[in-house]
Amino acid sequence: MSHLDPEQLALIALGEPVASTEERAHLVACPACAADVAEMAHAVGVARSTIDEAELEAPPVRVWSSIVDELALGGDVAGDPFAVAEPIADSTPEPASDSASSASGEPSAESSSGAVPEPGSEAAIGGSSRRTRRDRARGRRPRTSRIMWVLAASLAVVFAIGAGTWITAANLRPLSVATAALDAFPDHPAAVGSAEVDEARDGRRTLRVSLDGTDDSDDYREVWLIRNDGAALISLGVLEGTSGSFPIPDGVDLSEYDLVDISLEPIDGDPGHSGDSIVRGQLTSV
Repeated sequence: MSHLDPEQLALIALGEPVASTEERAHLVACPACAADVAEMAHAVGVARSTIDEAELEAPPVRVWSSIVDELALGGDVAGDPFAVAEPIADSTPEPASDSASSASGEPSAESSSGAVPEPGSEAAIGGSSRRTRRDRARGRRPRTSRIMWVLAASLAVVFAIGAGTWITAANLRPLSVATAALDAFPDHPAAVGSAEVDEARDGRRTLRVSLDGTDDSDDYREVWLIRNDGAALISLGVLEGTSGSFPIPDGVDLSEYDLVDISLEPIDGDPGHSGDSIVRGQLTSV
């Protein structure tokens, strides 16, 4: 059996009972058709889950035109998907009447073959069922096409909103402007650390540091910015745990105060540097 028609797969994904026993068996045995139905059913589920959120409004025609141009679509899908579809005329010719057959002097196909199905017979029921299923699928095709294009347009809008949100968040994220590797002093050979300066869009700067490999001690650890000539220093705060973030005061020139130092400080009431540095490193711009 060949693959199922894409429009019939769409109806099945929408939950419509249009598949025959043979077609259902084909869906079980054919990975390609089953994957198509699963993909479309997922899209339908997403669309239906948002129906109660708000009343949906048809977008302007230019929205669909932009989607068609972007995806290089054409042919039957280039028109407005929300336009009311024209009813499909049944081109099946009417059977010749008995009177016409009699007038021509030739017996009708039904009378000559003797195969006219009795009402309620299996042949009559089977033919009626096939016509009903065919007519039902034919009548739903315009609606199904509109649903699929609405789903495509909705997904495009969601993608555009998500991309805009991501770009906005990226623009608001602080930028890394300087980094430093913090090297251990001889008294703390196992220590290793790093530092990074982030600058927000409003100009505020933050020093983020990490420190590992230090021994447990009753003393506390303090973070400093030291001027490159060693003549001045600024305390930024106490480091608790292995990492921390510290605001850098406005007006501090990091081209001068470019040394990051973490020291071990005794609890002695002296706010000055103890002279017991654990790690230190020089900031470089990125």
